[in-house]
Amino acid sequence: MAFENWEDAEEIAVYNERTDITADYESGAFYKRELPCILSLLKQIPLKEGDVIVVDGYVTLNDEGKMGLGGYLYEKLNEKYPVVGIAKNEFASPDNLRKSIYRGESKTPLFLTSKGIDPDLLKTKIKHMHGLYRMPTLLKKLDQLTRVI
Repeated sequence: MAFENWEDAEEIAVYNERTDITADYESGAFYKRELPCILSLLKQIPLKEGDVIVVDGYVTLNDEGKMGLGGYLYEKLNEKYPVVGIAKNEFASPDNLRKSIYRGESKTPLFLTSKGIDPDLLKTKIKHMHGLYRMPTLLKKLDQLTRVI
């Protein structure tokens, strides 16, 4: 899914494909299963300078620099495009770069991590994304789309 501005209520494009998952789920190595699918899908998207990629999950996992799915994606894209991770569940290890974002009247935060862009700059953008609830409209729609495909 692509959108122009952080506050948009509607996407400008939806990209999808069916991809065979070639690895089993492995705790602490989620990227092994999901990264090939994302890289395959990105071949359809005409990325340009200034684009930011948002993933459902983590970019960094702890203070020691352990990477999550988004961190591996950032590396695979030769650190050319900033990658932002927005996760619904908190990861157990402490990460001083992880930011909590409270949206709407929710008492439960979203968790933000990133590479290639300062997470503090993103907090306000994500907080003001379209939608009244914890999950921004476009991220909720994306989550729903990934469950049907």
